[in-house]
Order: sequence, then structure tokens, then C-alpha cells
Amino acid sequence: MAYQKPAAQDLVSLRQVFATIDAASCPHAFNFHMHTQHSDGQLDPQALAQQALDLGLKGFAITDHHQISGFYAAQAYLIESQQQHPDQSVPQLWTGVEINATLLDVVVHILGYGFNPHHPAMADYLLGEAPTGAMAEADRVVSAIHQAGGLVILAHPARYRKSYEELIPAAVAIGINGVETYYAYGNPKPWEPSPDKTAAVQAISQRYQLLNTCGTDTHGISLEQRV
Repeated sequence: MAYQKPAAQDLVSLRQVFATIDAASCPHAFNFHMHTQHSDGQLDPQALAQQALDLGLKGFAITDHHQISGFYAAQAYLIESQQQHPDQSVPQLWTGVEINATLLDVVVHILGYGFNPHHPAMADYLLGEAPTGAMAEADRVVSAIHQAGGLVILAHPARYRKSYEELIPAAVAIGINGVETYYAYGNPKPWEPSPDKTAAVQAISQRYQLLNTCGTDTHGISLEQRV
């Protein structure tokens, strides 16, 4: 019998979802950028998972910085919830992480999804602290996530000290799979992607045939806002 990856590492379904993401996908259908108390967020993973249920999310990923323990806690909560309420619709949860990396001499944030957290290539990136030195070079981070079977996304490409017009092509050159196209740079209420930056990033993404993702980058107590 052929080995079947866990659902949290199912890249086929994840790619299918990323292919459907648009400006209306987040935060009430999908959300691929959020943090818990296991890094710098205010929500414990169980509360985050319950909000995902309450919002009726179809799928999401927790992207705590440099560790994945929040994912395991949320996953356990969703499994228990499904056992207690078998008729309840439970969102798909993929593995996720956010890693600091250096690209064009600028610190950027790399999002990894659907990777095997037990793969040796990820060991140095899931220690709860940002990598340093050569390990922090973006090409090394991208390679590690790919070796672990994951997809690699450049987070909020218009938030860095260098232009997304420079950073995205540089990320493409080292094998990145996509960009966080739909992002609310000014933290508006209600949440919505920043129109001008979204259009500009989307145009570059289309030029390089990249995947597009969305996320609230939640650090506060609501998955519908960043803070």
C-alpha cells in the first residue's frame, strides 16, 4: 500500500485551495496567517481553533514564528471537537510556520505550509528562535521547507525595507512558490486586503505564475483582525 500523507501535509488539496483564493476568501472562508500564544499571539491554540469553527472556516494554517507546537494543540482540539460533534463541519488544518530570513540583505518573513515537521531539514527552524548566520539566508530556508515537502510563500511582500518589485523576483529565483497577495497593510476594520498593493503584487505574481494566499496575520484575540 502506498504511503498516504497526513491531511495536514496534503499539498494537492492545498494547491487547489490556493488556486481559488481571491480578495473575498479571507477571513471567513480561509486564513493562512495567524499566531498563537506559542509565539507572539494573544490567543491560545484551542481558542483559535474554536474561532475557526465558529467562523465556519473551510481551511487554515497557524503560522507561529519558528515553532509548530501551536499547530499540534489546535489539531488535537479539532479532532476532539469532531469526535464530540460528528455532524459538525471541521476546517482543514495544514502545518504552517513563519521564519525570518535574509533576502537581498533585508529581513523578510517566509511562510511554510504543508511540510513534514519531523523532517531533519526543518529541525533548526522549529526551535522557537529566529535562525542566524547562514541558516537565515532565504535560499536555505526555502530549500529546507521544500525538502520537508512543503510550499513556500513570501509573507506580506509590501511590508519590507526593499520594494516588492525587487523582492518577489529575487524570491522566485530561489524557488519560492507564491506570495501573500491578499493582505491588509493598514489593519482596517473590517479586515480587507489593501486594494492598491494587492493589485500590484497580484500583477507580479501572475507574471511569474505564482500561487496566491491570504491571511489576517492575527496577533490579537480575533481571527478577523491583525491586532
